[in-house]
Amino acid sequence: MKQVLKLLLVLSSLFLFSPYEAAATTYPAKIGVKMGNGLINVVTGLGEIPKSIMIANRTSGPLYAGTAGVVSGFVQMLGRTLCGATDLVTFMIPTKSMVKPDFIWQKFNEETSYRTTWEFLP
Repeated sequence: MKQVLKLLLVLSSLFLFSPYEAAATTYPAKIGVKMGNGLINVVTGLGEIPKSIMIANRTSGPLYAGTAGVVSGFVQMLGRTLCGATDLVTFMIPTKSMVKPDFIWQKFNEETSYRTTWEFLP
């Protein structure tokens, strides 16, 4: 039970990083934002599975959601988690995350996509 509470505390504190991105103008702030995005995407990557199942169920029905939705969610989970890990490793280079949207809870009803080029934080 203590571990669940700790996890909930960590996840709720991660929501505080979201508004900070818009105010990041200095180099230390930008690399902090990138490190925070990377950590959040590593931790929340597992949420891609139910997200993909819900999207597949809404568009194609429960049979498709139970098969292809699960597989798609697993692939999206790997993508978000690996992009987050890459952001953590390369946080010294202030680029945007390759995952769109930056956080799983943004545009939760849309499929996750990925940037094709590296873009520096403004």
